Amino acid sequence: MEKKYEPLFTPWKIGNVEIKNRIVMLPMGGTCIFGFSEPNHFDKEAAKLLLEIAQNDCGLILPGIAPVHDMVGPKWLYQGKGKFKQLKKFMDEIHKTGAKLFIQLTAGFGRAFAVSQPIEAIGSNPLLRYLAKPILNVDDLTAAPSAEPNRWSDKIPSKEITIKRINKLVEAFAKTAKLCKEAGVDGIEVHAVHEGYLIDQFTMKYTNHRTDEYGGSFENRYRFPVEIVHAIKAACGKDYPVSLRYSVVSKTKGYREGALPGEKYVEAGRDLEEGLKAAKYLQDAGYDMLNCDNGTYDAWYWNHPPMYMPLNCNYMEAEEVKKVVSIPVVVGGRNEPDFGAEKIKENKIDAMGVGRQFLADPDWVHKLINESEDDIRPCICCHSGCFNLCHYKGVPNDQTLSETRGMCHCAVNPSSMNSKKYHIEKAKKSKTVAIIGGGIAGMEAARVLALRGHKPTIYEKSSVLGGVFIPASSFSFKEKDQALIAWYRKQVKDLNIPVKFNSEIKDLSSLKEDEIIVATGAKARVIRVPGYELAMSAVDFLNHTKEVGDNVVIIGGSLTGCEIAYDLCLKGKKPVIVEMKDDLIAAHGVCLANSSYLRDYFAYNKTPVYLESKIKEIKDGSAIITTKDGKDVTLKCSDVIMCVGYSEAPLSKDKKVHLIGDCNKVGNIMSAVWNAWNIAMKL
Repeated sequence: MEKKYEPLFTPWKIGNVEIKNRIVMLPMGGTCIFGFSEPNHFDKEAAKLLLEIAQNDCGLILPGIAPVHDMVGPKWLYQGKGKFKQLKKFMDEIHKTGAKLFIQLTAGFGRAFAVSQPIEAIGSNPLLRYLAKPILNVDDLTAAPSAEPNRWSDKIPSKEITIKRINKLVEAFAKTAKLCKEAGVDGIEVHAVHEGYLIDQFTMKYTNHRTDEYGGSFENRYRFPVEIVHAIKAACGKDYPVSLRYSVVSKTKGYREGALPGEKYVEAGRDLEEGLKAAKYLQDAGYDMLNCDNGTYDAWYWNHPPMYMPLNCNYMEAEEVKKVVSIPVVVGGRNEPDFGAEKIKENKIDAMGVGRQFLADPDWVHKLINESEDDIRPCICCHSGCFNLCHYKGVPNDQTLSETRGMCHCAVNPSSMNSKKYHIEKAKKSKTVAIIGGGIAGMEAARVLALRGHKPTIYEKSSVLGGVFIPASSFSFKEKDQALIAWYRKQVKDLNIPVKFNSEIKDLSSLKEDEIIVATGAKARVIRVPGYELAMSAVDFLNHTKEVGDNVVIIGGSLTGCEIAYDLCLKGKKPVIVEMKDDLIAAHGVCLANSSYLRDYFAYNKTPVYLESKIKEIKDGSAIITTKDGKDVTLKCSDVIMCVGYSEAPLSKDKKVHLIGDCNKVGNIMSAVWNAWNIAMKL
């Protein structure tokens, strides 16, 4: 390996447990060894992914949360011994790799429970709420330290959790931990004084208004996590390691209000002073490791950083924790291996935590060791597959039930947590396949076809591979998108897939291949108001066909429109956003961590946003819009960029050809990659 990475591959200890290297797979909802939003069981799909990660040189593996009480049904996790017998066999396989594994146990979500539309419909109807209670107990799922608003839905406020329920949860932690220990699990991670989940809500003044022994003073607010570690140690022995998932600073201004990087604000949750005091207090209570980041569900972009957040964004606070405790400190949050290695070398942290990159490429650590970094498929921080909990005005968590069950899928790697459906099978008969269009969908189809034994050829009308993803990745904050294009180009080259550049196919009958795949993308829509020809499209802007001035009106507050506005703000320009809907990014599938960052950014920077407004006319130097109250407003501007969506542009709709990507149905990177797989596996 490269010398700069060597500090990552030195041993360390959590209590008496030695870990072979300092790379930690962080927990992600969905990679849960006992299942996620379903009755608890031994989850074979999660086990398959975790074992693959262990076999590829990860040091410590932390699967996703395991609720000590089922989210669905009346069952406690410690009930039903069969799954722990399966867990023991699994741990034997994990230990053969030299890796260690802790199970992360959670008390629940409290007001952070991501209420979906079906749950909102049940929970807001007294009769349905009562009838569903034996299977789906909304009161228990959303119970919080105090009566307070849910993060996602105004219709499902949290009720105050009882002391009886707290005691049962503490008992469940101990009983489950003991069964995990007996199954060979190397330690427990308690979830969490972190991210504004239930236990964290007890610790913070803005979410805890209790007057009993669990509220008020510092000691009372931290009583719940202290009781949990005491109970686990009593059941498993003082030497059994217990980690704590810990958000050092809440970065929260109040309910549904996060604080951006560098923002001056009044902390509503845990500030750095209390964060350091609590770290020492929790260490003294018995915790053996602190697995650190920052944030809450109200400031979710700290816990689940989108591409707009800085790389390595949570180190500063974790380094301060390292100064006041003697137990290991791990840090997560858009971590880069070279940066983490340097911090470990300087003894500023003990290990580097990585989450979503393991979904994009479970083998990335092995590739790093073997100096094959160019072969690592990058995570692009889109959250489209792994954590697409989406929220906008009037709509709670917009996930479908299948998406909730399918947490921790991956936009760029369909095989993650979905290997039964998406895996490479050799073709029974090798075919020649023409692929028209060398964008992401076209390259992914070619890659999968080649791995199956087919002979694809890409016909690309330009001189480079990448398609519309090239301009889409041109923002300064899209370095991982740019890395993904580079990865695809290398895969095409390494698999010896022929590419015919500058070859615009207009007549499919000229092709002699056995099968034809069309991946010709989409075309930008326009609103044909007077003067529409004076506006530029988003693609024209991103391709730098024209430089824009300082005052830019953006028609359309979709993700593309908002990212363009964000880019302009970063460049010191003054965008104005005009959106027909009643919220920005009011569309299915964009994670709240991503959308809330942009909304908070525009609010903090006082970027003008006109919601429920329409473009009426575009003139040279101005745009006339009609606002929600019916008034016409003239916006002085240097340029107008139209971001009003796309429509499919297939070269052919002949049933004999296969359409993939945006020419089949306009979507995102996930729909392009997954659609390409679906077609490539059928041929």
